[in-house]
Amino acid sequence: MTLRDIHCCILIPTFNNQKTLRRVIEGVLKYGEGDIIVINDGSTDDTAVILATYGDSIHVLTNEVNRGKGYSLRRGFKEAILLGYKNAISIDSDGQHLPEDIPLFIEAAYKNPDALLMGSRNMTQEGVPGKSSFGNKFSNFWFKFETGLTLPDTQTGFRLYPLDPIKNIRLFTSKFETEIEVIVKLAWKDVKIMPINIQVIYDSNERVTHFRPFRDFTRISILNTYFVILTLLYYLPKRLFLYVKKKGLWKIIKEEARKPDESNYSKAASIGFGFFMGIVPIWGFQLLVGIPLSIYFRMNKVLFLSAANISLPPLIPFIIFGSYKFGGLFYKNGVQLDSVKDLTLDSIHVNFVQYFLGGTLLALVTGLIGFAVSWFILKLARKHN
Repeated sequence: MTLRDIHCCILIPTFNNQKTLRRVIEGVLKYGEGDIIVINDGSTDDTAVILATYGDSIHVLTNEVNRGKGYSLRRGFKEAILLGYKNAISIDSDGQHLPEDIPLFIEAAYKNPDALLMGSRNMTQEGVPGKSSFGNKFSNFWFKFETGLTLPDTQTGFRLYPLDPIKNIRLFTSKFETEIEVIVKLAWKDVKIMPINIQVIYDSNERVTHFRPFRDFTRISILNTYFVILTLLYYLPKRLFLYVKKKGLWKIIKEEARKPDESNYSKAASIGFGFFMGIVPIWGFQLLVGIPLSIYFRMNKVLFLSAANISLPPLIPFIIFGSYKFGGLFYKNGVQLDSVKDLTLDSIHVNFVQYFLGGTLLALVTGLIGFAVSWFILKLARKHN
């Protein structure tokens, strides 16, 4: 099976990697002569001279100045699409990837058309730089939060991209963060993503990396911040809605409550925290704050979200009224309301301090009661399972 069988080309973005570039191209030529696109990203070493020796065996694109790996990848995608390819394998030119692994991608792509294939490196092997291992764990965490998918290696540059869905996404980054941007946006388009175990070489004598930890990590962090906001406002609610619609809310809640690998304390804490966040008077930001905290503290997200829905619209007036009455116990100079009918925008405006104090205390008390009651019920119910 060859690259032609899956209508695939190979993209090699390169910048000042003269020590390893020839070795990478020679290895790739065994699998795709005539189907190789090298993007010379404004190299100032002998890269252009090396590329010239291959003639028509490779297709060369040249950026007059260094624009970044992301820009070069995007240019490579555009060229591959214009040439009629359906897939594109990207491989780094610094020598850390082995072209011998290309058949693994070809075989997997043939069996899984239109899938994004991610080369998965063994990040625990000897010689892997500590900053690479940390960066990969950091990236994996945020990718899972933003997409709901778990991948062992989200920073690998050895990938097979399906080009049809790439036509329909807009990429706006130009440096190393583009590799994060493209996989998150493909995941949001429901493109199947599969890891492929690959080999990796970290040769300190020849390998040249252009990743600048502070500058590029900052760019990646800014991109992840943007993605997290979009996730919380749209993509996470969408995922939850589709999941609940497919499986059924009550069935999901029962399954989560019965999870044998979670303690009663953890489940009860998730429920209690959900009640607290559902009532605490930060309307509009309750889930924006609560969801990341529930993930950070490894809570049961389904039980948390179910309990947080205590603030459903029909209950909101009663929660606000209860907050005022509760606050009135401690803030005697505030407005004393006698019924829900007295609850108006004017009455809320008159003494916000009373409402905020009462809402916070009511959330805390309700959360503690919810924790205690649910822990007691879970202990009784699970004892008989």
